[in-house]
Amino acid sequence: MSTDEAFAAAYREHYWAVSRFVARRLATGEAHEVEEVVAEVFSTAWRRRAELPENPLPWLYGVARNCLANTVRGLGRYRRLLHRVGHHEAVRHGQVVTGPDTDRPGAWVHEALARLSPPDQEVLRLTTWEELGLDDLAVALGCSRSAAAMRLHRARRRLRAEIDTMRMNVRAGGGTHD
Repeated sequence: MSTDEAFAAAYREHYWAVSRFVARRLATGEAHEVEEVVAEVFSTAWRRRAELPENPLPWLYGVARNCLANTVRGLGRYRRLLHRVGHHEAVRHGQVVTGPDTDRPGAWVHEALARLSPPDQEVLRLTTWEELGLDDLAVALGCSRSAAAMRLHRARRRLRAEIDTMRMNVRAGGGTHD
């Protein structure tokens, strides 16, 4: 199979997985921003199509992580600019506070995850949301299998500690999430 055919097959097979990966990580949730990042991922994959591994999805996730980092930095610069200008609706009305009874089921898991460092969050998302095993996790993170295993172990341990802390705080307050 030629590199062009390998790229075409990877694109057809993994476009939606990469799109979901990006959408779950992009805080804005704007469809056009997700599409732009996905387009950048596959543009990079096209330029580097000779490097596509036999199982390209973990490699594409690694490329997507880098593209997302660039996008998030750019969005941060844009928001800071809007804040300095001070005349944009996103600055004046960007924060919506929901009522206490609007918690989604499992919201406490997302809260515990949000308390972790971004690298810990990413390791847990790659193994849970993207269902990557250790070998593929190592490819996506650009590290050795043993380093990926250690990062996953530590992230799980820190998540467990956050959940335990949240449970103790809830019990002390009189309610439970259990």
